[in-house]
Amino acid sequence: MTTFKSTQPIARKRLVIKLGGSMLEGLDNDFFIKFKQLQEEGNDLIIVHGGGIAINQQLAKNGVPSTVVSGIRVTSKEAANIVQSTLVGQVNPALVHQLNKKGIGAIGLSGYDGNLLSCTFLDEELYGSVGYIEHVRAELLDAFLMAGLVPVIACLGATADGSPLNINADTVASKVALAVDADSLLLVTDTPGIKIQEEVQRVVTPSKIARWIGTGEIYGGMLPKVGAALDCLSAGIPKVQIVGQQLEGTSIKSEGVFA
Repeated sequence: MTTFKSTQPIARKRLVIKLGGSMLEGLDNDFFIKFKQLQEEGNDLIIVHGGGIAINQQLAKNGVPSTVVSGIRVTSKEAANIVQSTLVGQVNPALVHQLNKKGIGAIGLSGYDGNLLSCTFLDEELYGSVGYIEHVRAELLDAFLMAGLVPVIACLGATADGSPLNINADTVASKVALAVDADSLLLVTDTPGIKIQEEVQRVVTPSKIARWIGTGEIYGGMLPKVGAALDCLSAGIPKVQIVGQQLEGTSIKSEGVFA
């Protein structure tokens, strides 16, 4: 009797990795090693990045004021042009070069490329040139992933007439993750997860986070990180992780979900 092994392909998982501007300044070899390991384990990876530090430096250099309202950078038209030139001209190609140099095939993108991010103004009167994402062209990302490339997306959109729109990096990461049906969104930070009594918590729920915020055990710089994670989770992403450069840390899942 002859038996045949199943030729059914194993479904690949999709992970979206969000890198904040502060992380881009000092990615170490551990990040790239773990990144390649995740690829080898059958994961398709997409990177979304901001560029806050570089943008702040260029705004200051050009004497352009910058304020933040409700966590969103108020962006004048002059500031938006600087954001565009900094993200697309400096930060994105530098990151793509780093990945390629480490043997990871990557391609740089912004909302302009292939109409990847269809945007309108979030609230022009309040925030200026800040974008609201109406649609992510997921089929474009699918094509790059099928070609074995890692899409590296700068957080920049455009108006219908082509003017640049600044977009919060957490927002772009969440919208992209939802559009491509990502299994998980990883928020890479300088802290490897949520620490309670000096111990990294591996799996937590929103109710635990709320309790720890109430007791003051989550405080300071971790507060906006967990806030962004909970926003992404409530948007419909199955799992959100707060991780360090080794891409390991805390998994945040909805109540009763342990898989």
